[in-house]
Amino acid sequence: MYAEQSLPEFSQLRPADYPAQCEELLNRSRADVAGLLASDTPLSWQSLMQPLEEINDRIEQFWAPLSHLHAVISGDAWRDAYNKCLPLLTAYSSEMGQNRPLYERVKALSESDEFQQLPFARQKAVENMLRDFTLSGVALDGDEATRFSEIQQRLSELSTAYSNHVLDATDGWEKFVADAESLAGVPESVLDNLAAAATAAGQKGYRLSLDIPSYLPVMQYCDNREIRRELYEAYVTRASAQSPSGAQWDNGPLMVEILQLRAEQARLLGFGSYAEKSLASKMAPSCDAVLDFLSELAAASKPVAEQELIALQTFAAEQGQHELEAWDLPYFSEKLREARYAVSQEELRPYFPVERVLEGLFKVTGELFDLDIVEQEAPLWHDDAQCFALRRGGDTIAEFYLDLYARANKRGGAWMADCRGRRMLGDGNVQRPVAFLVCNFTPPSADRPSLLTHNEVTTLFHEFGHGLHHMLSQIDCLAVSGINGVAWDAVELPSQFLENWCWEKSVIPDISGHYQTGEPLPEALLEKLLAAKNFQSGMQMLRQIEFALFDFRLHMQADIASESQIDALMAEVRDQVAVLRPPAFNRFQNSFSHIFAGGYAAGYYSYKWAEVLSADAFSLFEERGVMDRDTGLRFRKVILEQGGARDAALLFTEFRGREPANDALLRHSGIAVNTGGATHGNGV
Repeated sequence: MYAEQSLPEFSQLRPADYPAQCEELLNRSRADVAGLLASDTPLSWQSLMQPLEEINDRIEQFWAPLSHLHAVISGDAWRDAYNKCLPLLTAYSSEMGQNRPLYERVKALSESDEFQQLPFARQKAVENMLRDFTLSGVALDGDEATRFSEIQQRLSELSTAYSNHVLDATDGWEKFVADAESLAGVPESVLDNLAAAATAAGQKGYRLSLDIPSYLPVMQYCDNREIRRELYEAYVTRASAQSPSGAQWDNGPLMVEILQLRAEQARLLGFGSYAEKSLASKMAPSCDAVLDFLSELAAASKPVAEQELIALQTFAAEQGQHELEAWDLPYFSEKLREARYAVSQEELRPYFPVERVLEGLFKVTGELFDLDIVEQEAPLWHDDAQCFALRRGGDTIAEFYLDLYARANKRGGAWMADCRGRRMLGDGNVQRPVAFLVCNFTPPSADRPSLLTHNEVTTLFHEFGHGLHHMLSQIDCLAVSGINGVAWDAVELPSQFLENWCWEKSVIPDISGHYQTGEPLPEALLEKLLAAKNFQSGMQMLRQIEFALFDFRLHMQADIASESQIDALMAEVRDQVAVLRPPAFNRFQNSFSHIFAGGYAAGYYSYKWAEVLSADAFSLFEERGVMDRDTGLRFRKVILEQGGARDAALLFTEFRGREPANDALLRHSGIAVNTGGATHGNGV
């Protein structure tokens, strides 16, 4: 039975209260842990692991709303609260990770007769905790233990500073354009939003910014090459000394220190590099396996990408542009897409109003996984936000929040975050999982709803896939329920898997409907959209491989001493895989938040690793029918419900009946399979 539970009262949360509350909570938690260690109660799950789970859940439920609000309504007050609490939490985490008596208790439980009688999920939770103790430096003594804690604390501070610099640099640049003629080619709906942004800023004309809903359409459609160049330069030099805004938010020194500290931390734990440390909790068996995997995909993709570039250069020359620069690529790519397929992302927008897409998304996932999804009343943090319940058989099994639109003081990008995890409570009832789902779509205007490009539709499906992984878990042990405990290079499997339905001819009528007439996407436009699916797929594949190789090779280094070394490695990777080099002033790495301020350090490869898994998993639906209920329920049972309770490789093999292979991903991308059916990650 599910426990009665209340959701966070966001309107009652006060940023100024958080630091004192955080200190009080952590001191209480320390006392509770000390009490567990002092107890002479016989060692068991109930006497040790269950109380620890309650302590950890209490902390997570305190931190989740603060972390979320810091991201979606960031301002000085929330940032200050976040910055004061994060070091306290980091210090507590380091302290617990190096708590030798606690480690010895958990280790003793793992060696006891009772351990063998525990359900597999609880065994996995114990095993993961022992692994995490090791990775937290529990075996370190004296100066080494002190230094490890200092590094943890400093890395926490640096990642926060890095993220803040990116946000401030993004928000800190703007350009006002007086007349529409200077923005010729930009769709009317985009111009309306740019004009509204100018008005909100107390200016006339149009306000350009580096937020994606503003930046991307201008880069794709603006005929004014100089504006595209100026916008591109501002975007790719964010948070660097090359930025037009100056060096006030320069992440260069932070990157160097982050990499040095990560390498030192790895050495303290006995690893040859931070990349090796990273793989200790992932599917990939070795650094060589990751590099071979990426190189194999690059080798298959590069010839295709080279032909795509030649086609683009030829097309641009026919339009009078004989030398392609980086700020020309989105513009002429969109023109070529329109010429080839007579379809553009902007032309598709009217057919994908948010409400219709959500309705279709809920219908598809409801049929596949036996769900009813209904909106419900709940305390919210902004008028944009909504709250929904997942129901089955009349029972609410999970809840989630949606915050879909871009606005000032909101972190860019799209993500799913854990608000509350599923676990068995002490009274035998189950705590329902709750998720945050956040995007940055163009908000509705006075005369039209929010209209999505098809790319944004896939983003919404992607994040909802993460949400389902968290919310549909049937594991009652918090440490391995939902997304907890899932190998990082498998965590993208459900999200990328769900994107496939955005491309299915039988499904698109359910997720599309013209915002004025309700007419589904016309057959002619649908055919063009599907025909354009793999447009420049080789170039897109190489772009992701470039980021992944840069990240992984960077974290294999042991002696990064300067920003110039980071820049040189980026150039070396581009020499290996890029088909068109960006300009020398490009400083993408300075805003690469995934690896410097997120969880993807030495793990960005996992997007492609998991994409192989997702494409191969979806190929079973291709064989049996994309809306085949039995296959959907099997995916739910074997993958979504299991969380991190079993190894991802075993779960995939159980679902698919064999090990994963690259073929499906390359086929879905329109890239010829020349790998001889090589298995994913050298047979992982």
